[in-house]
Amino acid sequence: MNIEFLAPVKSVVLAHKELLPKQALGKTIHIHTEKGGFPDLENIQLAIVGVKDTRSETADNYAELDLNAIRIEFYKLFYGNWHASIADLGDIEPGETLKDTYYALSEVTTSLLKKNIIPIVIGGSQDLTYAMYRAYDTMEQMVNLTSVDSKFDFSASDELIASNAYMSKVIMEQPNNLFNYSIVGYQTYFNAQEEIDLMEKLFFDAYRLGGVINDVSSVEPVFRDTDLVSLDVTSIKASELGYASGSYPNGFDGREICAIARYAGISDKVTSFGLFNTRKTLQCAQLSAQILWYFIEGFNFRKKDYPFITNTNYNKYIVPLEEMDICFYESNISGRWWIEVPQIENLNNKYKRHALLPCTHNEYLEASNGVVPERWWKAYKKMLV
Repeated sequence: MNIEFLAPVKSVVLAHKELLPKQALGKTIHIHTEKGGFPDLENIQLAIVGVKDTRSETADNYAELDLNAIRIEFYKLFYGNWHASIADLGDIEPGETLKDTYYALSEVTTSLLKKNIIPIVIGGSQDLTYAMYRAYDTMEQMVNLTSVDSKFDFSASDELIASNAYMSKVIMEQPNNLFNYSIVGYQTYFNAQEEIDLMEKLFFDAYRLGGVINDVSSVEPVFRDTDLVSLDVTSIKASELGYASGSYPNGFDGREICAIARYAGISDKVTSFGLFNTRKTLQCAQLSAQILWYFIEGFNFRKKDYPFITNTNYNKYIVPLEEMDICFYESNISGRWWIEVPQIENLNNKYKRHALLPCTHNEYLEASNGVVPERWWKAYKKMLV
């Protein structure tokens, strides 16, 4: 790893850390400091990386970034009943150009992925998701990306990349390693009908805010099938963020967003997590710290129960339909469910890891009554394209 990209954690944060009890996170994680140097990454499982670049935010949404406040609040929290070893690698300073920042973040993310370390990226604008996505180019796999956001973040121009318009570049730029894009919590009035139609045309998954709030657990399978999670803090309602600039009256509350972060953490498939568009208020810093805590909490309770064919820790159910039989798998470890997408002749190897799609018990019951889950159809159609 090129550690020259990473500046040590600021002394003001370390000064606060010295006042903490020994059980606090600030006393238990490995921290990149000017005096102590870069931490040894041997046996590290999760690594926090701050990015200070917000240049792509529009003037209307621009807000000064304060990663120190998030770290101070995060370090205050107590270590859970965890086994994971955590490091804070410091911050990537803004490059001479935005592309320089993308390059630095992509290189750091790639290095961590190759070491089987999950990068937790904080701060900066959400277009940094693009740099994290590009880090998977060397992994030789198709990528599932899930964004927790009120907007689809498509742009009108192929060349435009901004905090609220980066997904067009992710979708269109080569090499195109994107298999599926899901958005959790979108608000219809922030998105043009053409964008909603495009999501449907590309067989992507979109979950409206109201539907998710009614049953937060309904999106758990989405994260169980995700590699990269990008969480836009402005998807949280303004009252939860201390009415920070660039926030909106409707959105997730603190409990809902923390539950979503835990779903992301507990997913065996998630290998990187980003928390973007944070705002400079104490309330936002506190909630951001708790979101990170819940993601790490989820990671420490991963079940590793993905039902490979040789695994005996699941029950297999076959649902006969008119045109084909569909197989469901139930984990004896966690009680979670998967549905099998039929193998397609001459299927490209890059699609094989998507042959088992996470689902819910209710979707199994619906299939038993002849209703095939919509996500199954979308996955099947994507493989045919």
